[in-house]
Amino acid sequence: MPVRPALSVSLLLLPGLVALTGALSGCGLPTEPQNMGLLPYDQLQLRNFTPEVLRGQVRLGTVAGGAQTSRFWGSKISDEALRIALDDSLRGVGMAALLPDTGRFELQAKLLHLEQPWLAPASAQVALYMEYRLVERATGKLMYQRQMRLAHTTEFSAAMLDPNERLRLANEAALRRSINALLRELVELPIS
Repeated sequence: MPVRPALSVSLLLLPGLVALTGALSGCGLPTEPQNMGLLPYDQLQLRNFTPEVLRGQVRLGTVAGGAQTSRFWGSKISDEALRIALDDSLRGVGMAALLPDTGRFELQAKLLHLEQPWLAPASAQVALYMEYRLVERATGKLMYQRQMRLAHTTEFSAAMLDPNERLRLANEAALRRSINALLRELVELPIS
């Protein structure tokens, strides 16, 4: 009979031990660019609203502020992943310059800060601070500048055994929301 209470207590502790083991043994997971750009239905919707003056006229310029993911812990957004996500999104809505080094405008992006928990034993909330600038290439005139903070929370159920996976998913979703907000603002710019 004394084995039963010990067994039931150990069964109650098992989920906590599994989560702790996963948290302590995780490896860093870099973000995946294909998960950070606009979703296909957002691309289709925005493509219909992209003004003629921006169609095929936006060249992607400087992309900075990212960081490489540590191989031991966490999840970060690299400059290259950010560049790919932005480029894919610009292409998806029809704004990307059609030939290299062409286009009337240049879009610059800078990741100012990535706020994330050191450990995400339950849900993972990430806040992403970005700065975007759209410059007319011929004149250097600033057409658009915006700093934005967007956050996303990935729930425990999205990746139950891996807090690094929860951080990666939250990073990707926060950047996807930021790019979506950027492009929605660009299509409304009063540019002639």
